[in-house]
Amino acid sequence: MRPLSKWQNAIFIAGAVMMVVGAAGSIFRWSLYPYVFALGAVGYAAIQMMQRYEGSNFVVRRLLRIRAISDLLFLLTAVLMFANQGNAFGLEWLVYLNYVQNNWVVTLLLAAILQLYTVYRIGKEMEKEAKKL
Repeated sequence: MRPLSKWQNAIFIAGAVMMVVGAAGSIFRWSLYPYVFALGAVGYAAIQMMQRYEGSNFVVRRLLRIRAISDLLFLLTAVLMFANQGNAFGLEWLVYLNYVQNNWVVTLLLAAILQLYTVYRIGKEMEKEAKKL
C-alpha cells in the first residue's frame, strides 16, 4: 500500500482525535459531541477508503474489506449519536428507549474491535509479503 501524503496523514490523525473527543464528550453531556465525532469519522473513514492495495494477496484484500465494514460502522455510530440527542426518528418513547438510546456504543465497540484486528493482521501480512520478495 502506498504511504499517505502529508495532508492525508493530517486528516487521518485529526479525524481519529476528533472521534475520541466526540466519544468522550458524550460522557460529559457536551451538546456538540455528535458533530465532532461525525466530522472525525467522515475524515477518518474517507482516508482509509482512499488507500488502495495493489498486490494480489487474498488475505490482505479480505482484511481491507473488513476494515471498510468497520469504517461504515463508525459512520453508523455518528448517525446513532445524532439520534441519541432526542427522538429523531419519531418513534414511540418506549421503542426509542429500547432500540435507539445509547446503542451507538455497541456500533463504536464493534468498529473499534474490527479496526484493531485488521491493523494487527494487515501489518503481519505485509511483513510476510515483504519477506517473500
